[in-house]
Amino acid sequence: MIHSLIMENVGPAPSMELRFGSRLNLLTGDNGLGKSFLLDTIWWALTRKWPQELNSNLTSGYVARPRDHKKRASIGFFLDSKTTQVYYKSEYSPRDQAWTGKAGRPHNPGLVIYAQADGGFSVWDPARNYWKTRGKVDVQDRLPGFVFSAKEVWDGLQMTYEGRLVRVCKGLIDDWAGWIAAQGRESTNMNTVLDRLSPSRDSGDQLRSGPAVRISLNDNRDIPTIRTGEAGGVPILHASAGVKRVVQLAYMLLWTWEEHLRAANLLGEEPAGQVIVMIDEIECHLHPRWQRTVLGSLMEMMKSFHSSARIQLIAATHSPLVLASAEPFFDSNSDAWFDLDLDRKSGNVELRKRPFVRLGDVSNWLTSEAFDLKEPRSIEAERAIISALAIYREPTSVPDEIQKVDGQLRAVLGDTDPFLSGWSRFLREKLVAK
Repeated sequence: MIHSLIMENVGPAPSMELRFGSRLNLLTGDNGLGKSFLLDTIWWALTRKWPQELNSNLTSGYVARPRDHKKRASIGFFLDSKTTQVYYKSEYSPRDQAWTGKAGRPHNPGLVIYAQADGGFSVWDPARNYWKTRGKVDVQDRLPGFVFSAKEVWDGLQMTYEGRLVRVCKGLIDDWAGWIAAQGRESTNMNTVLDRLSPSRDSGDQLRSGPAVRISLNDNRDIPTIRTGEAGGVPILHASAGVKRVVQLAYMLLWTWEEHLRAANLLGEEPAGQVIVMIDEIECHLHPRWQRTVLGSLMEMMKSFHSSARIQLIAATHSPLVLASAEPFFDSNSDAWFDLDLDRKSGNVELRKRPFVRLGDVSNWLTSEAFDLKEPRSIEAERAIISALAIYREPTSVPDEIQKVDGQLRAVLGDTDPFLSGWSRFLREKLVAK
């Protein structure tokens, strides 16, 4: 588990410190304030490699740079390794253009899975990705990690190892088609994961694997199909973006675990006792029905698959439904919520660990500190309501202005909107008073 991350002169703020919950951690904040950067940095802290260093096909995950190159920049972190608790600190060397520190392989944090918002994945497996040290030099004994672009998740990943190109993953299409044909454990597990990631247990909502089919004369691949409810199978390449996102998550979580079990067995070792999963924009492409279940479903599924391991989930989100969905199980003893805000005066980003308060109605989350909207309505409705509130405070407003605002409210608010009901009552009372 990762306990803390401390950054100085790097990232969106002059300094930043996160003290993580041992089970669930939620990151919120406006676009561009650093949620993805934080996840990239956590991945680096756990693996000592930036995603882009391992796969140049990525459009994200680049090496972090100092905010001010004339000042010292550092990243420190505290984590549980396989056998002990470790504090590590790295400083940026401008001359080397790299983050330097003590030589040696990363302290074993267990299995690390990072799902990027663009559909890419990064995996660090203590049974397959191992470093050793000769003197003061790090020697790569095995591959340093598996970093997939979005396309490579589907088509497979090749990496250079000992001077030759090796295929380390067949990819979602080939692997899943093979599982369907074999009808073995992997096929059963894939259906189990899809079922648990479905938005409800209703038969009409459940995702299921269908037979593999050919979809083109010019493509000799067998393409898996996906079924929802009683509908026939749809080739996964023709499925919606939301369904593809769920299938990607299901496949990568299952592939990582299956390959880890095989590697641990070959080494004669027990499976990892710790699993850290990071997901950027957990709601990406998902309908609101899925957004309000995906967090709980992932936690439930990981607990089932990794029953003997400690599990830590770190998820970034823009969705009020995801935050509302955490209300039934959020525990301040093991969970944390971090929110990024922009200080308009200084121009710096501020990170706050906020108390998680159950707000009930999802619209309350829209106007909470997580999203900072003044109204859980359209921007036009928000402006009309602000104008109406000004009239409430200044009852001597001229009739023409009142009539104008009344027209604006009725044009943007529904007939049953509680604000419009209160406004109508205010107008009646005003007319009676006259």
